[in-house]
Amino acid sequence: MQNDTISSIMNTKFASIPSSMLVVEASKELIKSEALGGVVLDDDGKLQGWISEQDCLQVIIQVAYHNQRVAGVSDIMKTDVLSVSPDQTILSIAEKMSGPQPKNYPVVDQNGNVVGIVTRREVIKYLLAHTK
Repeated sequence: MQNDTISSIMNTKFASIPSSMLVVEASKELIKSEALGGVVLDDDGKLQGWISEQDCLQVIIQVAYHNQRVAGVSDIMKTDVLSVSPDQTILSIAEKMSGPQPKNYPVVDQNGNVVGIVTRREVIKYLLAHTK
């Protein structure tokens, strides 16, 4: 268990959002993928940022109640995104997630490509399955 890596639990079906997309469309992608957030990628598949449902909510309010389409993903995405590598241990990410760190991490390979997402839920499921 101590040597099991993130690659064994990461979700490879994740919302990938281009920075040029409108927030309304990005929100639809998050809902479609049943994700609380998604990676924002450049044209080469490299991590540019992260966008969450929470980030989208204020923009959606503006669209729904004021009929204003004012923001693109690049306007509201977080760019200071913490990521992990697929060969990091699950225990190391579990310890980070137990503190004030994010609950979702993009998993980025050695070439800088996003290959998955690891969430707090996946870590908890793994730990529960390995509890004696």
